[in-house]
Amino acid sequence: MKDISAIEVTRKCSLKSALEKLENSGTTVLLLVNEEGILLRTVTDGDIRRLLLAGFGLEDKLDKLADKSPVVASPGMNPESVIEMMDRYAVSQLPAVDQQFKPVDLYLRHELQPRILLSVPHMGDYERQYVEEAFSTNWIAPLGPNVDGFESELAAYVGSGHAAALSSGTAALHLALRLLEVGAGDVVLCSSFTFIASANPILYQGATPVFIDSAPDTWNMSPAALEQALQSLARRGITPKAIMVVHLYGQSADMDSIVALSEKYGVPVIEDAAESLGAYYKGKHTGTFGTFGIFSFNGNKIITTSGGGMLISNDRQLIEKARFLSTQARDPAPYYEHTEVGYNYRMSNVLAGIGRGQLKVLDERVASRRAVFDRYRAELGDLDCIEWMPEPEGDLSNRWLSAISLNPEKTAVTAPALIEKLAAANIEARHLWKPMHQQPLFAGTEYYSHGEESLCDYLFSTGVCLPSASNMTEKQQTTVIQHIRRLLT
Repeated sequence: MKDISAIEVTRKCSLKSALEKLENSGTTVLLLVNEEGILLRTVTDGDIRRLLLAGFGLEDKLDKLADKSPVVASPGMNPESVIEMMDRYAVSQLPAVDQQFKPVDLYLRHELQPRILLSVPHMGDYERQYVEEAFSTNWIAPLGPNVDGFESELAAYVGSGHAAALSSGTAALHLALRLLEVGAGDVVLCSSFTFIASANPILYQGATPVFIDSAPDTWNMSPAALEQALQSLARRGITPKAIMVVHLYGQSADMDSIVALSEKYGVPVIEDAAESLGAYYKGKHTGTFGTFGIFSFNGNKIITTSGGGMLISNDRQLIEKARFLSTQARDPAPYYEHTEVGYNYRMSNVLAGIGRGQLKVLDERVASRRAVFDRYRAELGDLDCIEWMPEPEGDLSNRWLSAISLNPEKTAVTAPALIEKLAAANIEARHLWKPMHQQPLFAGTEYYSHGEESLCDYLFSTGVCLPSASNMTEKQQTTVIQHIRRLLT
């Protein structure tokens, strides 16, 4: 039972004092009681804001509030019953009253229902074995048997010739650009609809990004927009140094068309497959179509090493050079000698051990994420305002995140409103990526749209990522589904 005297107010309380009580209590509700301590109603910051907008001042009293029968619970109620009441009345805080209708407790949703997160690590037993081996052999620092094993095992899994385990996916992208000799004044074509880690390494090298819109059938780089960019640059005598294509939320881009354009114009492809490990394009793993592919093992990815990445290529010499550059570019000498700029980008043997264990269950993680997406679609598919991230025939997305778009012509509920309402129910949802050409960092950068209207701008304004963890329980997903249906209908 809580001491709720800190959130009790009477009708004589001023609006200013009520706001101060809300600020100091850490709750979003006050309990308005009469002289006998009987609960009259709840008071939220929204109630006070509406009084202020109606012309009342901070020194006016709460007696200006209209009567409103409060929704209440009983002391000692079963937590599931309390949550059910909260869901029914769309609240996150519920007062409990005794037989005299005096408040004696306040139920808080976040205490009764753990937050349902977007994407969390899913750890198993294999990881511990490899980590314990690293400890027992004292292979703690970067490099070691787990690093070698993780590289060879991941390369074999995706069907790539060679791999370099690195400290992050961003480091892998940076090294890919460096190995393609991207430098100051060069142009790199990059998906606009992506996380900023795809574009930042272009700036690291002093190059200029040119951003490309998405296509409706994949939500990834538009071959039509890419061709427009290549043609436009060619007319100006500019040959880009690389095409940075991103496989968004686990879904592959149209690689046949993109590779054909890269060959036609002589521009190598880097595949940012940070989100798509375990996904296929026409039977072949994403990340294996270009000169380089990169994967990320950040904490929220489909498998994780807590932080880390992998650079893959069929060119052995390029991967060997990547390993050299990632260990401070130390020359082979009996002392520390350096003739090139290098980086501290290698993965530790401990983290690589986690990665080896995670890789053993990658197929299971993909199946779980796909099952989460499939259930969302099965349970909410009748709501025609929801547009689901597509999966072209012949592709297999890993469904890293279940992504949707809300058609503004079919619902008045906006993406920000849905995210806010889910957050109030202790459910984490997020906007789709804000396009790079909209970012202040890249103001004025060239951008090529798929059509007359920019698709990725539309997706950003209407899109939502739903909780998608591979260890998400059926009960948790049912909770999310029920809230979405309630909000959209």
